[in-house]
Order: sequence, then structure tokens, then C-alpha cells
Amino acid sequence: MMETPEPSTSRKELFPVPSTSGASDEQPSASETPDQGSSEDAGSRTSSGLRHALEGLNVNASGSVLQEAEMYFLQKENQELKAKLAHLSTTFSFEHIKDDAQLINMYTGIPNVHLFQTLFALFEHRELTYCLGWTVGIIPKRGQLLITLMKLRINLLQLDLACRFNCSTTTIANIVSTWIHALHETLFCQLMKEIPSRQKNRLCLPGCFSVFSNCRIVLDCTEVKYIKPKSLATQKMTYSAYKRQNTVKGLVGVAPNGVITFVRELYPGSTSDKKIVADCGILGKLQVGDMILADKGFLIKDILPAGVDLNLPPFLTTAQFTPEQAVQTRTIARARIHVERAIRRIKCWKILQATPSNLTAQATTLFQVCSALCNFQFPLIAEVEDLYGSSVHD
Repeated sequence: MMETPEPSTSRKELFPVPSTSGASDEQPSASETPDQGSSEDAGSRTSSGLRHALEGLNVNASGSVLQEAEMYFLQKENQELKAKLAHLSTTFSFEHIKDDAQLINMYTGIPNVHLFQTLFALFEHRELTYCLGWTVGIIPKRGQLLITLMKLRINLLQLDLACRFNCSTTTIANIVSTWIHALHETLFCQLMKEIPSRQKNRLCLPGCFSVFSNCRIVLDCTEVKYIKPKSLATQKMTYSAYKRQNTVKGLVGVAPNGVITFVRELYPGSTSDKKIVADCGILGKLQVGDMILADKGFLIKDILPAGVDLNLPPFLTTAQFTPEQAVQTRTIARARIHVERAIRRIKCWKILQATPSNLTAQATTLFQVCSALCNFQFPLIAEVEDLYGSSVHD
């Protein structure tokens, strides 16, 4: 029988295979091991597999296998928990919605990423003066604009925004107040300072205004809900018999091309259209030869400057309109639809449907900012032509 060589003493076996002969240390004879090569191969594979497993656990010769295994699984669990925590603490940002125009429009009221970037470019390099006296550094400017637009468009609670953007409600309040002021100063005070002239209007005059080529502006009033004031006198002033609730009322002016060009202070809901027109300053901007297009409720002809015309739908004084009056009513309605749809867009900003108590004093500013932001949406002209284009040739 071939003599089996002694194991090397320079390398200590971690897991020596136990003897099957009890206390005897002698090697089994050939008759006792009919398949010695197969057993040795199996033992070698088992030992090799264990060594590979232990190497993954970073086990050393002096360590405890059980402790090292426990440590390995604890570390693995710790890594999984860290990954979950990182996922849960991910801050909402513009990066989450920039590739989805539908989401951008839902959250901000701006149709797509290109128009959002156009708006942001107006403020990207501008120094902001924060309303609470300290600068917000944990959220970038683009994120601050997103927060403000989300507040205006869908009127999320401050706590909701704070959770989404991983900051405090005080930070949200600081951002929103600051950016509302910045938006108002740039979009309203600067870009809507003057109304376009007749000559400028004619450069993009839609077909429905072909018979009103001297129209300078289309006017209409709208009301938005106002929190019931504590003062009885103010309650009476803001109560609207038409809406049957407390409201504030604003005058909106739209150019023939559908752009909102005039919005002024909000008035108590009980204020008449005529008083608002007389008081808001629109008449001082009109020139000889200008024409105002308005609804029949605007009985303002006696207060118009000399040389300024007013075009209203005809009043029904008989059982029915004459054919000429019917055509005139229809023609004016096709042109006036611009201001009605513009007002509908303004009211889509949910901040105006339920203005928070801490922003009530800024009701006029909010109304003007939302009106100005509507001009960053797709033009109204295409929408109006789609709806009424077929009827022009009837």
C-alpha cells in the first residue's frame, strides 16, 4: 500500500476532515475505501466551498465563524436600511418633473420645461431680498420658483411643501412671500406697465377682430372668493349679491390677440363695474380713436374720454333681435370670448379660490401675479379659432 504523505506543518487546516475510525489516527486500507479518489474529490470540493464562503465573510483563522456571520448580515441589513432612508429623504425638485410636460403644467401652470426655463431666466441672476431677513440657501433658486408656483397653482399647505422639499414651514413661508414679491415686481410692474397701442395690436390681429380694427382693449370684471372679514362694515362691502358670498372684484383687460394687458387693484365685491372703470386708471391710458369692447353691463359711455368709442352687444328692446342685431351680437361675442377665456385661466390658479389668511393682505398682488403668469401659457388665439373658426364662414 502506498504511504500517504503527512500534511504540511506550514499551513494550518481550518476545517480538518474528522476520522471515521473513532479514536484511531491510522489511514483506512484500500479494502475499507473502495472509492478513495471520489471521497477525496468530494472532501476537496466541500472544503473549497467553505473557504470561499468564509472568504466572503472576511473570516480569519482566529475569529469566530458565528460572530463573523452575524456581523456580515447586520452590515447587509444596515446597508439596506440606509438605502431605504436615502430614498425616503429624497427631496422633491424640478428634476423629478422636467421631462413630463403634463406634470409641469399640473404643478406650476406653465405648459412645458422650455417656458419654465424662460420664466426662470428672468430671475436666475437676480439678487433676492428675502421677506424674513435671512437668505434661503438649502434650496436652489429653481426649486424656490417651483415651490412658489406650486403654492399659486395648486395651493398646497406649507406643511405639505415642507415635507416635499425637506425643509421647515418657516423656510417655505420665507420663499413664497419673497418670490411672490419678485414675480409681481418683474411680471406685473415692469412687463404690464403699459397697454399695447392700436398699431401694435394690428400686428397680430385675429380674424374675429377684423371689424374691430381700432379695438384697444377688451374689458370684463370678475369676482374671486374672499375670507369673511371680521368687521361688519367690511363684510357688507365685500358681500356680492351675484355670488351670494364675500368676494373681491377685479377688472381684467385683454388685447385682441388674447394677451392679458391690464389688471388693477381688487375692489369689494359689491362695487359696480362703472365705479371700478372710473377709479382704476384705465381711462387715462386711452387715446382718441381707441375703442373698448365690453359686455352690456358696462354702462360707462358717459365717463369715457372724448374720442374714445364703446362697443357693447345690443340690448333687446323688442320681442326678438332683428337680423342685423343678431349678427352684431354674434360678432361681438366671437371677439369678447378672449377676455372670458382669459378670466377662466386666471381662476385656474387655486390660490385665488381659497386665499390663505396669512396672504389675504396680498390678495391684489396674488391676483395680478396669477394674471401675469397666464401670459406664459399657450396663446388663446389658436383655441378661439378652433372653437369659432368654422362658424365664421356659416
